[in-house]
Amino acid sequence: MARLTKAQREWRPGMPKKRRSTKVMFASTVLLLEAFVMFFATLVVFGLRRGEFPPALILGVGIALSVVMIFACAVLNKPWGIGLGWILQLVLILTGIFEPAMFLVGALFALAWWYGIRTGIRLDREAAQRAREQAEWEATHPDQAAGPAQPQTP
Repeated sequence: MARLTKAQREWRPGMPKKRRSTKVMFASTVLLLEAFVMFFATLVVFGLRRGEFPPALILGVGIALSVVMIFACAVLNKPWGIGLGWILQLVLILTGIFEPAMFLVGALFALAWWYGIRTGIRLDREAAQRAREQAEWEATHPDQAAGPAQPQTP
C-alpha cells in the first residue's frame, strides 16, 4: 500500500480543501514549458555547434538547466522560489549567446513569466477577499450557511 502524505493523514471528513496558489500554478506552467524548450535548444546547439564546444559540455549544461527549471517548480511556494524563477529567466535569455534565436524565445518566456506572476498575485488576492466575505456571510447567517435543508420523509 502506498504511503500517505502528511495532508492525507491529517485529513478528516468535512475539512475544507486548502486553496492552491494561482501564482504558483502559472509560474510552474511557464517553468515546465521552459524546461522542454531548454532541452530542445540543447539538442539544437549540440547539432549546430558541436565543433565549437565539447559535446559533453553542451549536453551537460543544457540538461542540467532543464532539471533546475523542473526543480524550481517544487520550490515556488518558498520565499526564494520566485527569485530563482527570475534568475532562470535571465539564464534562458542569455542562452542566446550560443543560439541567437534564444534571445527572442527567452524574452518571450520572461514576458510570460512576468504576466503569470502578476496575474496570479491578483487572482490570489481576489480569491482571498472572496473567502473572507464568504466567511463573514456564513458567520452572520449560520442558519443558511449549512446548505439547503433536506426534506423529511415520514
